[in-house]
Parts: sequence; structure tokens; C-alpha cells
Amino acid sequence: MKAIGFSTNDSAPTLFEQAMPIVSGHDLLIEIEAIAVNPVDTKVKAGITKQLEQPKIIGWDATGTVRAIGEDVSSFNIGDKVFYAGDVTRPGCYASHQLVDERIVGNAPKNLTAEQTAAMPLTSITAWEALFSRLRISSEHDEGKNILIIGGAGGVGSIAIQLAKNIAKLNVITTASRTESEQWCRELGADYIINHHSDITIQYRGLGIADPDYILCLSDTDNHFAAMADLIAPQGMICSIVGSQQKHDLDTLKSKSAGFVWEFMFTRPMFNTTDIQEQQQLLNKVSSLLEQGILVSTHKQTIGPINSENIILAHQQLLTGSTLGKIVLTAIE
Repeated sequence: MKAIGFSTNDSAPTLFEQAMPIVSGHDLLIEIEAIAVNPVDTKVKAGITKQLEQPKIIGWDATGTVRAIGEDVSSFNIGDKVFYAGDVTRPGCYASHQLVDERIVGNAPKNLTAEQTAAMPLTSITAWEALFSRLRISSEHDEGKNILIIGGAGGVGSIAIQLAKNIAKLNVITTASRTESEQWCRELGADYIINHHSDITIQYRGLGIADPDYILCLSDTDNHFAAMADLIAPQGMICSIVGSQQKHDLDTLKSKSAGFVWEFMFTRPMFNTTDIQEQQQLLNKVSSLLEQGILVSTHKQTIGPINSENIILAHQQLLTGSTLGKIVLTAIE
């Protein structure tokens, strides 16, 4: 099989070949047709602290065809089209083939191209878990409540807006800082848009609506923590996917009986949690919603095939922090 890997955190990506992995247990061997890039890719690359003998294969967002199955596989057959984000503790998808546990793999939507499909797994899992597992939003009990999504135009925000609006039936207030990102958020269903480069509290309160029952932070937890603590409604919940480099006073949430929780979509596969198969089930729900047109793909750009030059270009775009939706690469050359 072919793969693209990194030997150091500042090295160029290298094309190399290795033996096809042997499939066993719950694993699927998947021939990759398209991948999407994510900020986690650049963070894992930056975390390579010493020269590696074997280049590290990164990337955790892909779609492809099942070519072999382990003896314990029960949900898929050879030839099935699938999509998945994978496990950050295992080799990634910058490759021609990849081993992935079937319990974190979903059936690919039948109405989308490979590029449109590859854009969806990681962000869909992150947004779904954040909204429904961490914030515990219920469409039955929370319809009409307000959610503030900080950073709505990126990959996770692009699906979180849709899930919050179309599934949870919430009033969606999101942040965007440019004309094109504001328009993108409106197309996805946002009711109100404010600018995260200006005072969020003043702008939100200027809308004349109730304080948010839920806040989903997808950008710069440290910079926005004070505003989130100020804005969150009594008994509300805040969830962030962005790590903190500073210490914050959680006592600011105490009088409101408000909560703060993290979302990291790799938790279930990393720790092999008892509910690991929830990721397969939620991906299948997302696939069905895409087929019904209730959700739309957040794919915005296809750079070209998986090769060193295109990976460098994709990473450069990610590091600007201003991408809309998702960037996709097609099968390795």
C-alpha cells in the first residue's frame, strides 16, 4: 500500500510504500477514495517531537470501500461503501488503505460523491456528540431554546448549525467574521450572526433575545471563556472542543448552576468505551439525514489527489484559521 507520512514535525510529507496490513477482529480494511483534512492533522504533526524511523501516517476523515473484514465483524461486508473518522491512536488516512474498527464506521450516504462524503465524518461525530451527548440537548424538551455557536463557518460549526437547527429545533446564534463566512452560516440555517472579533457579549445582548441556554465553543476557549460565563443562562451548559492554555475561574459559573464540559471525538475509540458503537450508529443517522436532504455536505473545496504538494497546501489553508466548510483530497496517486 502507498502512504504519505511525516518523519519530523517540520519535515515535508513523504510518499512511501509498506506491506498491506493484516485484518483481524473488528477491523475493516478500507481502500480510500477521498479524505478531508482537519486541524487535528496539523496538531498531531506538530506533536512529533523526534525523528521517526517510519514516517507517521496522519489524517482522520475518509470514505472508501471495504476490501477485507476481521473475523468479529458483523456490520459490514466486502464491497460496502463506508465513511469514518477513525482513531487518532492508529495510523491515519493519508494512504491508499487503512484499518478501522467497524464500530466507529458508518454506511456512506448513497446520494453524495466521495468528496462530499469525506467531508462529513469527523465534524459530524464532533458536533453530534457535543450537542446530544455532552450538552444533552433533546429535541423533545429543548425546542425553541437558544444556542450560541462560536466559530460557525468552519468544519464542525458547519454541521453543528444544521444539527442544532434542523434536528434539535433550536434558535441558532453563531459567530462569523467575514462576509463570505456570514453568508455560509446563513445558508446553513443560522438565525443570527455576530462577529467574534468584537465584543460578543455586547453584540449578543444587542439582539434583544434571551441569554443562550447552550454555548458550543469551536474557537479559542481562552479568549472567549469570560464572555461565555457572562452570557450563559442560569442552569445552562457550555461545551468546548478547543483546549485551554490558561487557567479559568469555574466559580464564575457557580451562581448560575451552569456547567462546562469538553468534547473530544476520539475519546470513545481511544479508551474503547463500552458505548464505542455509538459512533457507528450516529454516522448511520447522519448518512440517512444526508440522503433525505435534511443535512447537506459541508464540502467546499477539492484540492486534488493525496500527494505531498497538496497536503502542504491543505495544511497551509487550515493554519490560516479562516477556512469555510471542509477541504478534501481524492485518492492517493
